[in-house]
Amino acid sequence: MPLIQPDPTFYPSAREAMLAPREGLAYVALLDATGEGRPDGLATIDLSDGTIVDVHDMSVPGDELHHFGWNVCSAALCPYAPHPHVERRYLVLPGLRSSRIYIFDVRDDPRHPKLVKTIEPETIFKKTGYSRPHTVHCGTDAIYISALGNVDGDAPGGVFTLDHDTFEPKGRWEVDRGSQELHYDFWWHLGHDTMITSEWGTPNQIEAGPSLELLVGRQYGHKLHVWDLSKRRHLQEIDLGDQHQMALELRPAHDPAKTYGFVNTVISVEDLSANIFTWHLEDGLWKAQKIITIPAEPASANLLPEPLKQFGAVPPLVSDISLTLDDRILLVSCWGTGELKAYDVSDPFSPRETGSVRIGGIAERRPHPADPGRALNGGPQMVEASRDGRRVYFTNSLYRSWDDAFYPDGISGWMAKVDIADDGSLSLDPGFFVDFASDGRRAHQVRLQGGDSSSDSYCFS
Repeated sequence: MPLIQPDPTFYPSAREAMLAPREGLAYVALLDATGEGRPDGLATIDLSDGTIVDVHDMSVPGDELHHFGWNVCSAALCPYAPHPHVERRYLVLPGLRSSRIYIFDVRDDPRHPKLVKTIEPETIFKKTGYSRPHTVHCGTDAIYISALGNVDGDAPGGVFTLDHDTFEPKGRWEVDRGSQELHYDFWWHLGHDTMITSEWGTPNQIEAGPSLELLVGRQYGHKLHVWDLSKRRHLQEIDLGDQHQMALELRPAHDPAKTYGFVNTVISVEDLSANIFTWHLEDGLWKAQKIITIPAEPASANLLPEPLKQFGAVPPLVSDISLTLDDRILLVSCWGTGELKAYDVSDPFSPRETGSVRIGGIAERRPHPADPGRALNGGPQMVEASRDGRRVYFTNSLYRSWDDAFYPDGISGWMAKVDIADDGSLSLDPGFFVDFASDGRRAHQVRLQGGDSSSDSYCFS
């Protein structure tokens, strides 16, 4: 009797996903920052040796590829998911600046993804009223995508959905948005029917580069928003404090029975530090508690870009975090100081630093062991952990206009890897360094073939 089997890359629980086969390929978004009319690209990396096996150029220039995700994932195994037949086959790549969305098929030839559909910006504008698509998550019932603003580049930003099968935009996700205006990331607690969203700024606030006036005025985002996931209604906001500007990446516990997660804020206007908060459910209310403060580091003014000279210090500028599937190790990218940190967060309110590596950085420009004589710019930025929690891949570009502000000599793209030991310590792999210098484009988000620590959601513990 013929049976319809679930995609073999889907797992009911994060615990089972940790036993998945080792990743073989990575897909990396490449940004052209020269302004000379070259399109962005999607690179395929052979992780056995770090070779670039394919680069597919987009159809037109100016997209600013940023974050991307899969059409479906382990969330399709949730008991109420309506699409058990779907497969992890398509990568969904939004252009953060253009609002264009590309769909790539990786099933038949994973080393050479094939562009099969393009959703033009006008369709996104008409169907959703949003622009600047950002985070992509494969949900139980649709593809969810966050958007930083409306069609004019102002607030509100929000979430819209695409059909799993046709990729047609369905429309705005929110029925009642309450007090929410700014937007950045989103993720959920599937076991508690709850979505969490975060705040950066509107497109008109961020696209020209960081604004000291907005920063000092505490105008960037600093709140979390809590939503009823199935009713699509705003329930609650959590203010992290307006000194903590730009609340970005959301990493809920992978175990759906747990009711906590982690969010980073990029910079404090009081001391240039970066901070990590734990959000959690207590007595029926969602709350947040600051658990990690990473201070700025003193540096000579002649090593600093213009916006930082007056401070004589390098802010960590924590721009991404990643949580291993066992909810044990939190990786923290300090893009400014050029450091990747690891914390044991088994107790989510009492983290313990277990490891650190340094590479690049605004002031240090520390080299990679593969080429110890070459100073590197950029720093650990987009970070992705393997499903078994043993390997971490990261790239060095943040966002074009923000790259130019903090690394005014221009960023030469690279991708590196660290290994995580049993005790949570980190070590740079001296034999793995992907150099995009000859391509000339900057590397941003990494997605691992078959799934990674920020791609899938699970309904079972």
